[in-house]
Amino acid sequence: MNSPGQQRIRQWFSEKNWKQFAFQLEMEEAYLSGCSGLLNAPTGSGKTFAMFLPFLAEYINTYPETYKTRQDNGLMMLWITPLRALTNDIRKAMQEVCDDLQIPWKIATRTGDTPAAEKQALRKKLPEVLLTTPESLHLMLAQKEYPKMFKNLQVVVTDEWHELLGTKRGVQVELGLSRLKALSRKVSYENTDSPLTIHHSPLKIWGISATIGNLEEASQVLLGNDMPAGKIRMVRANLEKKILIESVIPENVETYSWAGHIGLKLLPQVIDIVERSKTTLIFTNTRSQSEIWYHAILDKYPEYAGIMAMHHGSLDNELRNWVEQALHAEALKLVVCTSSLDLGVDFRPVDTVVQIGSPKGVARFMQRAGRSGHHPGAISKAYFVPTHSLELLEGAALKQALVNGVYESRDPILLALDVLIQYMVTLAVSDGFTANELFNEVKTTFAFADLKRSEFNELLDFITNGGKTLAQYDEFLKVELENGVYKVNSRRVAMRHRLSIGTITSDVSIRVRWLSGGSLGSIEESFISRLKPGDNFWFAGRSLEFVRFKEMSAYVQKSTKKKGMIPSWMGGRMPLSSQLSAVLRDKLDEVARGTEKGVEVEALRPLFNIQAAESHLPKRDEFLIESFESREGHHLFFYPFEGRLVHEGMASLFAYRISRIKTASFSIAMNDYGFELLTDDEILLQEALNHDLFTIDNLLDDIQHSLNANEMARRRFRDIAHIGGLIFTGYPGQPVKSRHLQASSSLLFDVFSEYEPNNLLVRQAYNEALAFQLEEFRLRAALQRIAKQKIIIKKTDKPTPFAFPILVDSLGRERFTTESLEERVAKMAKQYEKDTEWESKPAPKGRVSKKRPF
Repeated sequence: MNSPGQQRIRQWFSEKNWKQFAFQLEMEEAYLSGCSGLLNAPTGSGKTFAMFLPFLAEYINTYPETYKTRQDNGLMMLWITPLRALTNDIRKAMQEVCDDLQIPWKIATRTGDTPAAEKQALRKKLPEVLLTTPESLHLMLAQKEYPKMFKNLQVVVTDEWHELLGTKRGVQVELGLSRLKALSRKVSYENTDSPLTIHHSPLKIWGISATIGNLEEASQVLLGNDMPAGKIRMVRANLEKKILIESVIPENVETYSWAGHIGLKLLPQVIDIVERSKTTLIFTNTRSQSEIWYHAILDKYPEYAGIMAMHHGSLDNELRNWVEQALHAEALKLVVCTSSLDLGVDFRPVDTVVQIGSPKGVARFMQRAGRSGHHPGAISKAYFVPTHSLELLEGAALKQALVNGVYESRDPILLALDVLIQYMVTLAVSDGFTANELFNEVKTTFAFADLKRSEFNELLDFITNGGKTLAQYDEFLKVELENGVYKVNSRRVAMRHRLSIGTITSDVSIRVRWLSGGSLGSIEESFISRLKPGDNFWFAGRSLEFVRFKEMSAYVQKSTKKKGMIPSWMGGRMPLSSQLSAVLRDKLDEVARGTEKGVEVEALRPLFNIQAAESHLPKRDEFLIESFESREGHHLFFYPFEGRLVHEGMASLFAYRISRIKTASFSIAMNDYGFELLTDDEILLQEALNHDLFTIDNLLDDIQHSLNANEMARRRFRDIAHIGGLIFTGYPGQPVKSRHLQASSSLLFDVFSEYEPNNLLVRQAYNEALAFQLEEFRLRAALQRIAKQKIIIKKTDKPTPFAFPILVDSLGRERFTTESLEERVAKMAKQYEKDTEWESKPAPKGRVSKKRPF
């Protein structure tokens, strides 16, 4: 028999002429039975309603007679999202339901974009439902008497959990939840006659996640290890989301870019797609790419001015909000965007998605494709636009991965001590904490389940006494111990800490402002520092003239110039995921055996024929190595097809192992398909193979010798020092310059390395360098796979279709030139065509055909 709350929800669906999905009914039953868990549902399936409506049903069950009049209940539901942009749509959907049900609530948001006046009002009176981010949750925990804010809390929902899992922001969520669960247990034992107190069962924790390869583990990470097993549920939507994927095929693959381009040669075909669609999102992988594509479209198709916009994370919040509202209002035909529109935002008018270049991951592509047809039962239409010829094979692999149901796993981060240090100071800033209580709480999280008490004590010593090394510097003595309670008494320390809460690190951002007033967004300091007054650059889809730099702002005015620099941001290149790499190798195996008949492979057939004629197409059980000589020296090309990061580590490892046989200096280049070793002298490859080139024995030791591990750890330490509060990045509008931050973190790294070599944060820096920068686990697995394969060595006269893209990447080597990258790539391609034509002609009588240098 349905409860009053369930009956009212059924009635609401009936009034909307909607029908509840089976997974929504299952979610309702799980929630009302007091369970916590994970909801796995695709984008556009009604997952927000699936989670929010059971909460309302429970409230109506509790107050069946007064739910329409009862107000000021205090905070009952906390909804955490990874992106501020998500909160607007979710808030509107929730508010509409409350209004329909005549529940007199106002759904509120608290993010970095929330005006100061609204934040102040929220401190005085919290709504029943608050949407926030991981950083804002920790800012709430940093307020005095914060337990009062959460005393009526019934449920915490973490939306898009798959995006937070495997990041330090996810660790922030784990720590925040551990404290909220502990507070809930305290409240359950308290007896109070306050009219604002809601008597409820233990705090429920729920996550919403798209499909990933390790959903069960994702649930464990979110819920921690203190949740009763009988109260944990996994609810799966099991809705088949129909996605139609079509690759945009260049007319002549042989003459289409082999590398070094961003797909603009296919702009006419892309515009044809846009013309046939109602509203299109063009996804690029980087902010720079989005600026370039937007500029190119306006330049070639000026009629799109006014019906096209751009959306990425560095644009001003007002601009982004305007774009989102214009999309809702069907006022835009086209938006060029990045991952800033990847997640849950509901744009019903969007019927087509165009992906420029490989998204490098199945889940990422699925998420973006789902932006079209973003409602239950709708078909998502996505086009894949290759930026170079071989990327078409990645398009074929994406299609196959979706058919096979292959999705990437998100490995959780363990023992992120910099995040724990920040959290400890956060609690000390508010009401303080006791050591035993906090240690036991933290141990309930997945991230810190293996934390040793000795390590925790070392962190306590670090935040109170500066540890073994920094005890003489008052700046690092932040926390004081009073009567067993760790507290921050300094208002200056508390203020600086609140300004530094968060785990997102990047280059210092400079605000771009009009001379006449108003802001466009922010650009990294490293780009702005290269500009001189009068220089022209493109940003936010506008041609701008740099006027002056003042008080950490770059002042600009409109420019009529058509050409200018495009800003670049750190972290632009994404490596190929391990799952997509595996499917890509399977596709290549089918190509080599002649069994693959997809449109992408058929289009690439001329290229594969050249590869097979000049070298070899490797099957699944083969590993291809190519060599050739040029005026630059001796080239060796290896093709693991494992992704850029793995190749970076493998290239250095192989170079080190080969150099132990014969001393040599190597130049290294890599892409997602393979890597190159270039040296002046002939490489003793066969001898290296005989000396176990692919062995995993002594792997970590060889990695340490082959790479500048110290420098890699130093780079990781900068972010760790920032998150852990060792360096202060500055006040609002007065950030510390990037080079000063780098110098400070570098000095601390050197001091710790010399005087405290077992420092926990330095150890963390080395571990992160191995895990995230080199993907050591994946490198080890790749070496084990290669060791079992048949090694195919091919000596060629010139670079093959597989080698050419890697050579283009090698243009990034230190070399003085006044030519642009595109000009140099074109010159290389032209030389390649000449070589091909020259060698295809028979040698005249009396002459011998000779190898032509590349």
